[in-house]
Formats: sequence, structure tokens, C-alpha cells
Amino acid sequence: MLRYDFMQYAFVAAIFIAIIIPLMGTVIVLRRLSTIGEALSHTSLAGVAVGLVFGFNPTLTAAVLSILASLAINVVRRYYPKYAEISVNIVLSAGIGLAAILSGFAGNSANFNSYLFGSILVLSKEDLLIVAVLSVLVIGASILLYRPLFSITFDEENARLSGLSVNAINAVFSVLTAVTVSVAAGTVGALIVSSFIVLPVACSLLVAKSYKSCILYSMAFGGIFSLGGLIASFYLDLKPGGTMTLTGVAVLLIMLLTVGKKNR
Repeated sequence: MLRYDFMQYAFVAAIFIAIIIPLMGTVIVLRRLSTIGEALSHTSLAGVAVGLVFGFNPTLTAAVLSILASLAINVVRRYYPKYAEISVNIVLSAGIGLAAILSGFAGNSANFNSYLFGSILVLSKEDLLIVAVLSVLVIGASILLYRPLFSITFDEENARLSGLSVNAINAVFSVLTAVTVSVAAGTVGALIVSSFIVLPVACSLLVAKSYKSCILYSMAFGGIFSLGGLIASFYLDLKPGGTMTLTGVAVLLIMLLTVGKKNR
């Protein structure tokens, strides 16, 4: 399998995805903002269309529009402090509408459609380099902001009273989430990103005893889903993005029937 260059690229990209998605996904799920992945993934599709229309790299244009969308969510949230999901759904609506319109100008529909369910097997060296650079930025920023993110995840008001710049941290977190979603949209697929954000964390919550262990378990499960799904898709001739997701669903069901029963 690894004799092929495209599988080598896919494996490297899958490892990066398995690391950065749980890093952001843990905070997203614990803050009850799991729909943010869906909102940003649909906006990233609009960015992909912009890239295809104007001849730019679709991953970069997807990242730019996703960042703008994430900042918009952060701004709208201030107007609805008790109803954070409203801001996500507003941006989700805008993202869907914009993607639907711009897709008509994308030209080659095959290129655009590949971003719906992922194109991890057709990554070029340039694409892989972009994935690697953006992933390293997300990992580095997550390490630097570990304690502030921990604070705002469990008690945003107390974090503000302790002197943390909550608005600035939320803005940075929004940008990191947008970058993560845009990278994942080009590999596992825009329609699959939101489920891939939730599944590793859902499995982790059944066994983790702390915030740190939740992140580490999520990365481990993310690696199982991405690499296991990639291997299965190669030998069974299936779509990688869908296979990764179904691998995650299968593992979660097994855990619910075993570990989940013990925790009830």
C-alpha cells in the first residue's frame, strides 16, 4: 500500500488530521458548540469555489473564508450570550447560501464535488505542504493557549474575572478552528468534518478522567479512525472520508455497548 506516493501523502495528511481535529474538537464539544464544524465546513465550500473560479489554491481560499466565518460567529455570539447556537446557525445559513451560489461558477464540478466527501487520495506535494504548515500552526498555538482554553472552556466568566482576555482568546480559538476545518474539508470532506470533530471526543468522554486525558484519548481515537479508515478504504475500494467516519461510528457503538453500560 505504501509503495504508492498518493498513499504516502494520504497517510501523512491523516496523521495531521488525527492530531488537530481533536485539539479543537475537545474544546468545541465541551463548550457545546459542536455545530460550529458544520457551519465552517459549509463556508469552506464557498472558499473552495472561490479558489476554483479565480485559480487560487482551494485549501487556502477555504481557510480565509472559514476564518472570516469563525470571527463572525464570535461577534454575533456577543449579541446572544445565552444562546450561542444561534450565532452558529446564522453563519451556517450564510455559508450554505454562498456555497450554493458560488458552486455554479466553479466550472469543473468534479473538482468541487471532490471537496464534498474529501480528496485525501489525490493530494499533491503542494497540498500536503499546506496541510502540514497549517497543522503545525494549529498545534503550536494550541500548546501555547492550553491553560487559557482550559479556563474559558469550563468557566468563561471566572476566566474573565481572573484577568484573561476572553474575547481575544475566543477570537484566536475561532481562527484555529476555522483553519482546522478548512484543512479537514479538503481531506476528509466538507460534509464529513462535523462528524469527525464529534466522534473522537464522544469516544474519549466515555473513558477520560480529565481535560488533558480527554484530548489525548481523542487524538488516539482520531488516529484509529483516520488511519484505520484509510487502510480499509484502500483494500475495500471505498471512499476514504466515508470509511473513516463509519469506522468512528462503529468504534463508538462498541464502546457504548461495553464501556457505556458500565458508566450508567
